[in-house]
Amino acid sequence: MARVKFRFEDTSIPEKTIEDVPVGDSILDVAEDNDVHLNHNCGAVCACSTCHVYVEKGEDELKEISDREEDFIDRAINPRLESRLGCQCVIIESSADIEILIPDQSQIIGHEH
Repeated sequence: MARVKFRFEDTSIPEKTIEDVPVGDSILDVAEDNDVHLNHNCGAVCACSTCHVYVEKGEDELKEISDREEDFIDRAINPRLESRLGCQCVIIESSADIEILIPDQSQIIGHEH
């Protein structure tokens, strides 16, 4: 089972590590299932950029980025080379060790999840 560590640009939020994450879950799934705040206005269908995250470790253990995802990342706040959409980051390796940095979400207008 995979391991996912969440850190936050907002350093007032403590980091959280989730163990025993099954293959096939997305980073957004992991966040939702473990009370980690990550906005997702479109309902996880790759139609917005509110679940934007930075993959700091384990990119090769996630489903490859699609052209559609790249298009929406271009619309995200402060995109970087390691930017992904949480809804599209599907874990493909059972031994995955992934580290995610969640950008400051205070600038995102929409649903609080």
